[in-house]
Amino acid sequence: MALFKTFGAAVFGIDAHLVQVEVHLTPHSGDQQPLVTMVGLPDAAVRESRERIRAAIVNCGYLFPNQRVTVNLAPADLRKEGSGFDLPIAVGVLGATGDARARHVADTLFVGELSLDGQVRPVKGALSMALKARDSGKRRIIVPTDNAPEAAVVSGIATYPVASLAEVIALLNSAELPPPFTADAAALLAVAGDASLDFRDIRGQLHVRRAIEVACAGGHNILMIGPPGSGKTMLARRIPAVLPPLTFEEALDVTRIHSVAGLTQGQGMMRERPFRNPHVTVSDAGLIGGGATPRPGEVSLAHHGVLFLDELPEFDRNALEVLRQPLEDGKVTISRAAMSLTFPARFMLAAAMNPCPCGFFNDQTRECKCTPAQIQRYVAKISGPLLDRIDIHVDVPAVGFQELAHDAPSEDSATIRARVIRARERQLERFKSGDSAPPAMFCNAHMTPRAIRRHCKLDGTSARLLETAMERLGLSARAYDRILKVSRTIADLEDAADVAPHHVAEAIQYRSLDRSYWQ
Repeated sequence: MALFKTFGAAVFGIDAHLVQVEVHLTPHSGDQQPLVTMVGLPDAAVRESRERIRAAIVNCGYLFPNQRVTVNLAPADLRKEGSGFDLPIAVGVLGATGDARARHVADTLFVGELSLDGQVRPVKGALSMALKARDSGKRRIIVPTDNAPEAAVVSGIATYPVASLAEVIALLNSAELPPPFTADAAALLAVAGDASLDFRDIRGQLHVRRAIEVACAGGHNILMIGPPGSGKTMLARRIPAVLPPLTFEEALDVTRIHSVAGLTQGQGMMRERPFRNPHVTVSDAGLIGGGATPRPGEVSLAHHGVLFLDELPEFDRNALEVLRQPLEDGKVTISRAAMSLTFPARFMLAAAMNPCPCGFFNDQTRECKCTPAQIQRYVAKISGPLLDRIDIHVDVPAVGFQELAHDAPSEDSATIRARVIRARERQLERFKSGDSAPPAMFCNAHMTPRAIRRHCKLDGTSARLLETAMERLGLSARAYDRILKVSRTIADLEDAADVAPHHVAEAIQYRSLDRSYWQ
């Protein structure tokens, strides 16, 4: 057989595209060396696969054809990147020589990188490829063994893990295929997370714990301001412990992003909400994503989880300013000359900072040595528009000796999480019943202006209270909306049907720092 066709996949962003691999053999004179030509916009990694495939075929005991081999990757106008095309090309070569039968090839997607001895190595984006294979009508996908748990969570398609090229050919030449590999997604998500980080370890800071509970209940962004050693980082690292567990759809979204980035580490589904803590030296491209072929950045890797920015003013100003789009839209669009890709970025921002360069402004026990000009320059690193997008600002004072030495147990994360889950369930029920609620809204922080007007109606007392606060604090229209969202969350935690004045008052105090704290 001079022509043989297989199927592979190329990943752009977090979406896969089906690629047909056509292998054609052409006789040539006996004194010429076998020549492999690849067409269809292959990148350097794909072109280099010629030598890997040749060595893998020979070391698995097959003969590489002593003919001219032409490999076409269709569609030809789609750029092909990565080493995942090794396996479909090798199967195409062996199919053209008659070593691999075509019986199961037409409805199979092949994914894998080959080593020189014929072993199949894992690739990035296997979950996205499995989803594309199912949506394209393929019946099965053959993947490296390490990618099998990840691909098998996709229902409606059979997953076959392989360790070598010889195993692939034996599978294709078998009269009947063996049972496919299966993975129980529900069982994977039910695995308990890290119980070592618990709020019971926190001493004091009751008002900060309350602010974090409100933030988690409504998916709100939070900024903690306090001196060094007050527990800001310790509190932030425990936020995932009180967030609701991932749903199957959320876990699928998170896994797709981490799979493209090569961070799933063979565990299949991501079981916990991500917690990303980039260093202050991160660039805007590292935070948002980028590269010649755009890759997901920290904001996308934190999708459905927490992005923690410690020492917020120490980050590069450009890196902080590019956060404004994902905080507002829940997605990031990266444009390049060759393509424009959109990554999801619906995350909860948790940020921490000192009140001044030395960290002791307004501290009751230590003297601040910073001048007013130094403090203003330090605070000015965070722009007003960025502060407006952070719903909750809370002061984190230093913890006194009596609180540290107190042995009475604090409320644990499980108890707080139960209240957060009940509040989230109330929000989901409200959004389902509302005609104006789009399907993308899962918590109060996602409410659109129309949904705010529908679900956050104020009585006369609450309206006057909010009007006074806006005049005195000079709050923006965006801050007004965010106060209403936080008020609605506080009411949900109390299982209240309507927003009351004391809900609005608590929400206002969470906004007071951005205008009055340093004055």
